[in-house]
Amino acid sequence: QVQLVESGGGLVQPGGSLRLSCTVSGFTQDYYVIGWYRQAPGREREAVSCISSIGGNTYTADSVKGRFTISRDNAKNTVDLQMTSLKPEDTAVYYCAASGSGESWYRSPDYWGQGTLVTVSS
Repeated sequence: QVQLVESGGGLVQPGGSLRLSCTVSGFTQDYYVIGWYRQAPGREREAVSCISSIGGNTYTADSVKGRFTISRDNAKNTVDLQMTSLKPEDTAVYYCAASGSGESWYRSPDYWGQGTLVTVSS
């Protein structure tokens, strides 16, 4: 059974930085795609960034490109999202999500974490 556990959310001032981490377990296949979605109140869910377990191919949404960086550590089974230059509009619940393929990840990930709240406010 695949499990995703997020950590690292919290309150940060505009312009600040925050690092989210997702620990993944239970995948029986070597290749999968894992990353982050977010959802703010009253807004649609947004795919933020993802990375493949093999090859390290990444995707990053235009809304966060240049500010957010995704990375993985396969030895530790973790995927991190380093967020810098945070803006109030980055406020959302961030979910770690994973699927067995990139197409599935973009369409509707198979596995979700419980979510972690990021609040950007002064």
